[in-house]
Amino acid sequence: MTTGTEDSRRKRNRCLLCIAAGIIAQTIIIVLFVVFVLRVKTPKVRLDSVAVNSLATSSSSSSPSFKIEINAVVAVKNNNFGHYKFESSKATFSYKGTEVGEGTIAKEKAKAKKTKRINVVVSLSSNKVSSHSELSSDLRSGNLTLTAYAKLDGKVHLLNVLKKKKSADLNCTINLDIKAKMVRVLTCK
Repeated sequence: MTTGTEDSRRKRNRCLLCIAAGIIAQTIIIVLFVVFVLRVKTPKVRLDSVAVNSLATSSSSSSPSFKIEINAVVAVKNNNFGHYKFESSKATFSYKGTEVGEGTIAKEKAKAKKTKRINVVVSLSSNKVSSHSELSSDLRSGNLTLTAYAKLDGKVHLLNVLKKKKSADLNCTINLDIKAKMVRVLTCK
């Protein structure tokens, strides 16, 4: 009789040990899931490319001016396991701190672990540039340096349950070669 109770006690202990091991394994899996999958990163926004559609300049020293139409491709890289929905935003283009053009980045969604590319057509004009002495020399040299800035506000949606607000900044410098009517250097931070 004692052997029967010892066997049942061993079976109970073995069963309890298996249950405890299962609970520990599930806890480890949940912790790893939370640490690696549910960690929300800020998406990266860059200008992927900039093409010059039309360009007209006047480098006279009395009234230097430019009128440029560009086609910029904005790339939103989402490294999260959930999609990133962002609101429409303005991309501002500046020359030496003075705004010379503005484009609209449409409301979109970047899928999980993907890069969403958005075309933005922008007309740039030197109308707001107060007779910069540098503008005339820049136009004569054939190199025009512009900066682009935008801020995308949105939410990362994880498992359609969790939503985390994230803002991504675009900050790029564009060096235009006026004579060749093309972008020589495009750098983003």
